Amino acid sequence: MRFQPIDQFAAGLPADKRASVYQSTKTTHEKRTKLLFDQFTDPNRLRQLAGEIKQHALENLDTYLPKVEAKLKANGAQVHWASTGEAACQKVLEIMQARGATKMVKSKTMVSEEIELAKFLKPHGIEALETDLGEFIIQIDDDHPSHIVRPIIHKNRREIAQSFEREGLGAYNDDPETITRRARHFLRHKYLAADVGLTGANFVSAESGRIVLVTNEGNSRFCLAATKVHIALIGIEKIVPRDRDLGLLLNLLGRSGTAQDLTVYTEFINGPKSTAQPDGPEEMHVIFLDNGRTDVLASDCREILRCIRCGACLNVCPVYRQASGHAYRSVYPGPVGAVLSPLLMGGKFAQKADLPKASSLCGACHEVCPVNIPIPDLLLRLRNRAKEENVPSPGTPPMGAWALMASQPTAWKAALLGGKLLDYVPTKLIPVPALQAWSAQRALPAWRGGEFRKWMKQRKR
Repeated sequence: MRFQPIDQFAAGLPADKRASVYQSTKTTHEKRTKLLFDQFTDPNRLRQLAGEIKQHALENLDTYLPKVEAKLKANGAQVHWASTGEAACQKVLEIMQARGATKMVKSKTMVSEEIELAKFLKPHGIEALETDLGEFIIQIDDDHPSHIVRPIIHKNRREIAQSFEREGLGAYNDDPETITRRARHFLRHKYLAADVGLTGANFVSAESGRIVLVTNEGNSRFCLAATKVHIALIGIEKIVPRDRDLGLLLNLLGRSGTAQDLTVYTEFINGPKSTAQPDGPEEMHVIFLDNGRTDVLASDCREILRCIRCGACLNVCPVYRQASGHAYRSVYPGPVGAVLSPLLMGGKFAQKADLPKASSLCGACHEVCPVNIPIPDLLLRLRNRAKEENVPSPGTPPMGAWALMASQPTAWKAALLGGKLLDYVPTKLIPVPALQAWSAQRALPAWRGGEFRKWMKQRKR
């Protein structure tokens, strides 16, 4: 399988896209930092506590999952379990076909992107329409998200206006208000005509069985207002032990994800509508998805399952800012994706084993993570796994010769003398293909080595 390493992808990225990603992530990160430190005396302690809560839930899923199932059933929901993405897609199809449903409206959910649900349903004659504005634009462009929270961070308003014109949503107009109004007009009719509304979940309380959804557009409410069936597609890692834990996690999610005190819409869904409610879904189906998560839980990188999909690590990451999300070849980009995506590949780990190397290991992702995930440590563990499994690293020359030289004092001294030649002979002229490919993406500083031993001898005197 051929692909571009992240550094090569970034080198070919248009300047306007790079600028769009950089400025948006930088601004959000700065606002997030100011908000947290202005409003809390010790935000670091809050994220440590949030990490402990999430880790406790993960370590005790065998207790909490049956508890959640029982609560959901008591609330009137039907619970299904899917071990793979294909099984989850099939279950959604079965639910819709049993009711003769052909139209679905979807709220934003990363899990449905992960398992490519819309792509699966299309050949079966089912329209699965994205209703989040960013996801809707991604869908009509046959694109995929570039950010966990802002899927069209890589697009500008001129590109969006062209897409709307192409799809017959109006003459070219790149005014953001006009674009939004046209999308609303188009989607309102779709909400009313849909049979099924599909959502994900940001959290699920084991104590009450409540499903928690957060949005800034209110589209999840529209998805559930007129439809008769609600399907919630949820990763098994979304469980939290108690309702009171949501107070902390929702505060951190809003501030970390979009630099808001709280997202505009926060919904707590207990189950299908009651007899006292005039509107709402008459049926609620909850599909809990594994799709490799139990394997991740059994690994030495289980902490990554704490992730609450806020995107803060993407916003601060110097590599993501330069490369954008598409460079990661996954629905989960950035530092969290560099850990999670290879792990979810299962036996195909090698296909994304290069992602953990796309990091400077600066530690910023750990510092901003609202649930205190030690991402740099996990990246190193995956790098070591790639080494142990002899997975080649694209764009990097073999390091065996370097290791031999570094372990032999005589060879090392000779290399130091030869190193000075690099100031006069560019590495691209050295007839070693691997070295030329490597140096084409990197600029070496002027050689300044070879003086340590002289300095040490003078110190001894």
